Amino acid sequence: MKILLTGAYCYTEPQLAKLRGLGLECIMMPDERGDLPEGAADAELTVCNNLFLYHELSVFPRLRCVQLTSAGLDRVPAAKLQEKGIMLYNARGVYSVPMAEFALWGVLSLYKQANFFYNNQKAHVWEKHRGLLELSGGRVCIVGCGSVGQACADCFHALHMQVTGVDLVEPKSDSFDRYCPVTQIGQAVRDADVVILTVPLTNETKHLISKKTLERFKHGAVLVNVARGGVVDTLALVDALQNGILGGAVLDVFEEEPLPSDSPLWDMPNVLVTPHNSFVSQNNKDRLFSVIYQNLCMFLKGETDR
Repeated sequence: MKILLTGAYCYTEPQLAKLRGLGLECIMMPDERGDLPEGAADAELTVCNNLFLYHELSVFPRLRCVQLTSAGLDRVPAAKLQEKGIMLYNARGVYSVPMAEFALWGVLSLYKQANFFYNNQKAHVWEKHRGLLELSGGRVCIVGCGSVGQACADCFHALHMQVTGVDLVEPKSDSFDRYCPVTQIGQAVRDADVVILTVPLTNETKHLISKKTLERFKHGAVLVNVARGGVVDTLALVDALQNGILGGAVLDVFEEEPLPSDSPLWDMPNVLVTPHNSFVSQNNKDRLFSVIYQNLCMFLKGETDR
């Protein structure tokens, strides 16, 4: 059985040997944007990320299984895959820990005035800041209670914050103190000191954080977006920051990436802008291969058991 492995993941020789040990013939494609290598059209499985942004699904007539190296499903034709009965796996859980740590870092950076101290250190200035804040006893609202949302809940709950989860279904975890359905997001954000977005981008979540929703935020709240840029209405976000509705924002994802150089977000002192970087960790490579291997084993076992 042939498997198309793209450059979305860099395999070691021992890892390739493990895949071959499953009876797979590996076809390598270093660049997903490039021409398809010989034999790719015969692949029944693929491990990829953006492959279907550059190549039509129809050029893989024998495809039966897609394993993504990303957690999000917004870059694949999920509906078409389902229609054709093609199994789809994502990288669930691989990036949860670094993204949760990143969200915590961002909020603490704002609460503890990291920029103030960094700039003073560069200038060799000894000056105290009397406006530092603490998280303990505050409230955090996490929109999206999947693996990333769960990891965020664990981090912030450990700092003695009250955690509200917003999702389609109620999360089963002691790290969440209460639950609100997505339809009541306006109510959920009203008393939150911090709102963290970890929800996937779908037709339903596009601009979920709209002007109307932002107007219901607690005055001075911090918004963290490590999900997808399209979950937030950018113009409404800029307006909310400029008008003081929000106390600050930690933004790792944007509707347009790279973020345009003329975006006002770059120069706002209460905004942290990072280049879609929150998922990065030295431990991702091992975690991701483990997920890839386990899912491929599960798929192949299902095929054998038929």
